[in-house]
Amino acid sequence: MSRLENRILVVDDDEGVLSSISKALRLEGYHVDVANTGKKAVECTKRNFYNLALVDIRLPDMEGTELLTAMKDTIPKMVKIILTGYPALPNAVTALNKGADGYLTKPVKMDELLKTIKEHLIKQSKQNEFDEEKVSEFIETRIKKLDADQNTNSELE
Repeated sequence: MSRLENRILVVDDDEGVLSSISKALRLEGYHVDVANTGKKAVECTKRNFYNLALVDIRLPDMEGTELLTAMKDTIPKMVKIILTGYPALPNAVTALNKGADGYLTKPVKMDELLKTIKEHLIKQSKQNEFDEEKVSEFIETRIKKLDADQNTNSELE
């Protein structure tokens, strides 16, 4: 999957953070949307598909951990990474328990952020391939079973 096919949502109430992260991601070839509130982020996930979301832990209208739950309802398999300027063990534990796939502290080093995103997207891509293989195997097996059942019924008639 090319980077342009990967869609990333950046959620932060700091316009400087939104601008710098989105610009860096676009330069790397990702498709990027931004939201400065949790409500706007949920609206984005209802309208668009995203592979990954970067979520500030403190937003003006809700906690980032609440947003993790809301986004899981709209795009269940989206990778969610918390960004925080308030690093604390309880925050990290809560974020992971609410579905965060990663936890980075601000100010985030851009090379670390890009590496983390790339690793998560590769893992996601491999999982999607695995899921598609499993669905194909299930369908093939189901077709064979239906054919066998139909042949058995024909023999009984």
